[in-house]
Amino acid sequence: MTADNDSPEPGYLRSYGRRRGKKLRPGRERLMEELLPRISVQPGTPIRDQFDLNVQAIWLEIGFGGGEHLAAQAQANPDVGIVGCEPFLNGVAKLLRQIDDAGSENVRIRADDARDIFPDFTDGSVERVFVLFPDPWPKTKHHKRRFIQTDILDEFARMLSDGGELRIASDHMGYIRWSLSKVLPHDDFEWVAEGPADWRDPPQDWIRTRYEQKALVKGDTCVYLRFRRKPRS
Repeated sequence: MTADNDSPEPGYLRSYGRRRGKKLRPGRERLMEELLPRISVQPGTPIRDQFDLNVQAIWLEIGFGGGEHLAAQAQANPDVGIVGCEPFLNGVAKLLRQIDDAGSENVRIRADDARDIFPDFTDGSVERVFVLFPDPWPKTKHHKRRFIQTDILDEFARMLSDGGELRIASDHMGYIRWSLSKVLPHDDFEWVAEGPADWRDPPQDWIRTRYEQKALVKGDTCVYLRFRRKPRS
């Protein structure tokens, strides 16, 4: 898939906006040139084989933004291999700075569309998938670009282990309703919420993103959805 073409294949639409922001600082430019090639996901190779250390689990975060959540989770869970996908290169550079400072070795990055590497995740190989504060594409004509779609959920269901978890968070209530309308009817997922606190409050191991902090400071409501992958029959 070419990075800057909205529709390189029939029916294949970009779910993200711009690829670049302002010019990177020299230090981050260096990390993009030196560190990123060493920890980039290599398409066509099974994901688990791309970690040097003997990781006990694989997690996937799609659209990690500035990388605050991913970097902190990687540091808190050194036995978990975390794959982060983010097409916005300035966000990739921010994550590189954080994991370089922390010395984390359990992160692999796809600095492009996440869907390109879905085939490299073997069935049942992922324990958690995070889609946190994705682009809500608020205009009706753009809803087809929202990342949470039935075909994406089919892929998540294939990749996730039995009992694995899908987390979706947003401050855009239209996106929350959209996500519920897609996930709840899906045969392979069940919503773990038992009461309002389960979607109003984040999970105990939650790490706030910069975008989330800004939304909360503005007084916006954030919703945290957790779904469990049902056991395979």
